[in-house]
Amino acid sequence: MNLLFVDPYYFFAILNPRDAAHTRAVEFSAAHSNPLVTTTWVLTEVADGLARSASRSVFGRLTSRFRSAPGNRIIPASDDLFEKGVALYDARRDRQWSLTDCVSFVVMTESGIQDALTGDHHFEQAGFRALLK
Repeated sequence: MNLLFVDPYYFFAILNPRDAAHTRAVEFSAAHSNPLVTTTWVLTEVADGLARSASRSVFGRLTSRFRSAPGNRIIPASDDLFEKGVALYDARRDRQWSLTDCVSFVVMTESGIQDALTGDHHFEQAGFRALLK
């Protein structure tokens, strides 16, 4: 079974019924049981996005549920991963990729993951498939 990378785009879509990608994210989740991979960088971005909302308390449940699913992995932050992300960020000055995106691309490349639960076109620019487009 193919691993899927999870971007903040997916988490926000799942959590917000008013998000334009909510229905696609829910339908995809119902139809697939692939193991999911994300990073602490992605989860930090999600927590930051929820910090001022009434949904702030949802973050703990989200991470607990993610961790409890068989096969799911959270790649921890490390100095090595940070440096690789910064190198890609610096090398691609022609793109508007965030550092979190660059770290995600490094993880996906190193893990052999081609598909991401995202609608972010930056993943396509980097040569991956954005499954929520």
